[in-house]
Amino acid sequence: MKFKTLLFTLGLMIISSSLFAQNNSQFIKDYLKRNASTEGLDFKDVDQLQLSSQHFSESLDADLIYIQQSLNGVPIYNAIGTFLVKNQEVSLQSHNFTSSLNDKISNTSASLDVKEAINIAANYFQLDKNSETRIIESKTKNSYELENNSISHEKILAQLVYQEIDNALVLAWDISIYLKNTEHWWSFRLDASSGEIIDQNDWLLSCNFENHNHQKFLGLKQYKKIQQKRSVLFQQSTLSDNAQYRAFDITVESPNHGETSLLINPANVIASPYGWHDTDGIEGAEYTITRGNNVYAHEDRAGNDSPGYSPDGGTNLNFDFPFQENQPAVVNEDAAITNLFVRNNMMHDLWFAYGFDEEAGNFQQKNYEASSLYENDPVYADAQDGSGINNANFGTPPDGYSPRMQMFLWATTGQPLPQINIINSSASGEYYGVEAGFGPALTTEALIANLVLAEDFTSFNDYEACNNLTNPAEIDGKIAVIKRGNCSFTDKVMNAQNAGAIAVIVVNNEAGQPIRMGGENTSISIPSLMITQYDGQNLISALENNETITTSIANNGPFKIDGDFDNGIIAHEYGHGISSRLTGGKADVNCLFNDEQMGEGWSDWIGLIMTMNEGDQSTDARGYGTFAVNQDISGSGIRPFPYTTNMSVNPATYDLTNNYQLSAPHGIGFVWATMLWDLTWEFIDVYGYDPDLYNGDGGNNKVMQLVIDGLKLQSCDPGFIDGRDAILQADQLINNGANQCLIWEVFARRGLGYSANQGSAYSRYDQTEAFDLPPSDLLNCTLNNESFNKSDFKIFPNPTQSHFEIDFGQLNFEKVNVQIYDINGREILSQETSENQVIDVSHLSSGVYFVKMNNGLKTTTEKLIVQ
Repeated sequence: MKFKTLLFTLGLMIISSSLFAQNNSQFIKDYLKRNASTEGLDFKDVDQLQLSSQHFSESLDADLIYIQQSLNGVPIYNAIGTFLVKNQEVSLQSHNFTSSLNDKISNTSASLDVKEAINIAANYFQLDKNSETRIIESKTKNSYELENNSISHEKILAQLVYQEIDNALVLAWDISIYLKNTEHWWSFRLDASSGEIIDQNDWLLSCNFENHNHQKFLGLKQYKKIQQKRSVLFQQSTLSDNAQYRAFDITVESPNHGETSLLINPANVIASPYGWHDTDGIEGAEYTITRGNNVYAHEDRAGNDSPGYSPDGGTNLNFDFPFQENQPAVVNEDAAITNLFVRNNMMHDLWFAYGFDEEAGNFQQKNYEASSLYENDPVYADAQDGSGINNANFGTPPDGYSPRMQMFLWATTGQPLPQINIINSSASGEYYGVEAGFGPALTTEALIANLVLAEDFTSFNDYEACNNLTNPAEIDGKIAVIKRGNCSFTDKVMNAQNAGAIAVIVVNNEAGQPIRMGGENTSISIPSLMITQYDGQNLISALENNETITTSIANNGPFKIDGDFDNGIIAHEYGHGISSRLTGGKADVNCLFNDEQMGEGWSDWIGLIMTMNEGDQSTDARGYGTFAVNQDISGSGIRPFPYTTNMSVNPATYDLTNNYQLSAPHGIGFVWATMLWDLTWEFIDVYGYDPDLYNGDGGNNKVMQLVIDGLKLQSCDPGFIDGRDAILQADQLINNGANQCLIWEVFARRGLGYSANQGSAYSRYDQTEAFDLPPSDLLNCTLNNESFNKSDFKIFPNPTQSHFEIDFGQLNFEKVNVQIYDINGREILSQETSENQVIDVSHLSSGVYFVKMNNGLKTTTEKLIVQ
């Protein structure tokens, strides 16, 4: 792999204007032929390159061209090149092309056609292999769009590729299937001759965060908790469609961090010029529910990926639904779906401003400016998804196909309290039940009524309610008691509802715990739950003895936590879509599945930077996902350590990625996000924080731009070094390299210095950290600050054996911040000191150190020798 930055490049290849006028793939071919020997390629390798995707970057003021390597018209899987073309020059390139292609071919024709390959895959994934797969479209030769609703939620994509294995090119079918009845959207390579699955990735990136109790991770002491203050700071106005939404605003991480706000016309005029409910580019909303050009938000408690209920704001687009704390999730359904809709739209609009726009491959039903060829891909956002718990995920297919976000409920601590209370009977007491998976859920408002046995006299056994009830007058306004068996649960409950019942208790017909009753009937409007056979028989016996049994049914908690209100996690999930579409270009979303990839890190950082507020401090401990895991805002969250620049609280350095105790990919991403978080604060220290996230010019805005452009510039299958270098390159291109030393110092502090080595990006156990800066002949970052005259400060004694002091000379300062670095750039001391205060260095080994002094406005660095 080759990555050339302006820091180290020997020169730029000038391309004539006549060549530049050619199509982009030929343009890149000509460039590579001129440099074939240095790139390790021959002309035959270069001749068959194909254009994968391209777009113009306003921030970089350049074209980004993504090139797919191929052989005989067949793409080589993940052999992607990124080329930045500016002023008729190739000024940057990164690629993982393979050389001597013809020498590596193992076979040239597929023994299996595409349908046969899909049938084999269906059998492998234990799906219905006998179901019919239909070709919808043949996009190019050996590239297909297919459909099989029995095995896949979404269209099946398939194309013939070469997969490199042990230095040989194996012909394979590259197929994606969003499996029915599972939480997997597999992208896999199937040997086109043997039918063997040789490689697979899951596009549905699951963020269940493993075990989140990490206070004692790797034996470190529990950190000091810091209370954080959050406030609503941001609202973006645009078209006067008067749409309004009650939601947690852009910088409010969760209900624990602030209150809801009524956001009026929050759509951004550039990113969503017709508002959030348009889909045709003509003024006026196409939908009055939580659906529009960027996202379709709805509930999916059934967990079947089919659009469920969406709140309707009416023609006035008024989505002012209250958020009620300490209530079952279903009570807040309207508020939850609205918040999910708003947050997804804010993610779309905000990151559009930094370059995740239509041309770059964002998520829109209609492209207002870019080509319509790759539109029709808004986010499908599932609220209160019933297919799992303690989780959230995001699946990203290539541009032109819709991603899916799934937000789940999170378990709370403590056992559920009994829902049923028998007030006056021989069976008096409290009873546990399991609520049905259909119909409305129980609320905290108790339903109080007498119990009545449901009778139909036509069922095989009494009280099964498989037919119309024969005692509707007794059932009307009461709670029906029904036995399990001989017909569906929905039929039983519907029959009771038709007879006037206000709720149903189903008695299990076998020993053991009750089950969650399943089925689908949207006409059911009363709650139902199942109790054990033992408890139910006691109730039935009492009723058969003509006892009057008054019963109270309610959800008494504790209530599951709704992830739809955790804006940090929503941003994290959406962030997977951003990083997947931008790395390697929008047409290839398989570039972040290598072992050292940092996808979880970008997502964590996106969630963090969007929930910053004025008044936050770099040393604050930001626990991530505290709301979802039922912690207060000072909790540790769901990562190994909180995010903070304080290395006594978060000591993560690059070497931590080698630790087998650190999970992958979440733990690996945590280390990367730690570095990005430090970088964010260093930029804020220099440029300040700007609460205008869209148009601001603060350090936070500058880092947001660098990270997005770094994603675009880095290679497919990146490691930490690739990601670092891409950010450095972005700074060169955007800021003329003004922040190179700042960036190097931040990464070096966390072990990603100049001499660090990522080894193979496909291994997570071969990294070597280093804390040094580039040599001064390349970039002088050690003593390059001339803000103070050297005579302003004086360190004495120097050399020293045990301590030193600082003489401020003629400068009228009360205190300065002092940092000491060793020769490798590692910070080993940081403190505030006053003039002539003794600084103890007796614990330092003999050697050369650098003392950095800063009064908040100016900085200087002096060499210190410890003997």
